[in-house]
Amino acid sequence: MTTQTQGHRFQISITQLAQLFMIPFGVTRARAYARLQDGDLRLRFGPMFDERIALENIGSAEIARWPRWAGLGPRTNFRGSIGLVGAYGDVVKLTLKEPVGAHLFVVPVSCSRLYLSLEHPEAFLKEISTAKAGHHAARAA
Repeated sequence: MTTQTQGHRFQISITQLAQLFMIPFGVTRARAYARLQDGDLRLRFGPMFDERIALENIGSAEIARWPRWAGLGPRTNFRGSIGLVGAYGDVVKLTLKEPVGAHLFVVPVSCSRLYLSLEHPEAFLKEISTAKAGHHAARAA
């Protein structure tokens, strides 16, 4: 099995205090991750959020700050931003080329920006860059 088929999994960082509030909603470390696999990015945050985004739709990926006033947990501003955040501080911001339809809880929302509090954001950025380049090369061949 190739690495791309298996996928690379990146844990969403969740503080112990945040975990206490999220467990009743089914968000656990086992169910909060980002996985790069077969040309897609799968994002899971418990049963509240489970979506796939095509790597070719990711325009940019960068480190950003998540403000305290925005809170922890699954978040949306209903204007294109979704946050899957379990810890404050540096997060990964993904900007999509084309907005995608997603479901947060059962509410349909449009998403053009995603914020992820990953345990290893730099490794994720490197891996997503490599996966996008590999996927683009494979499509060109």
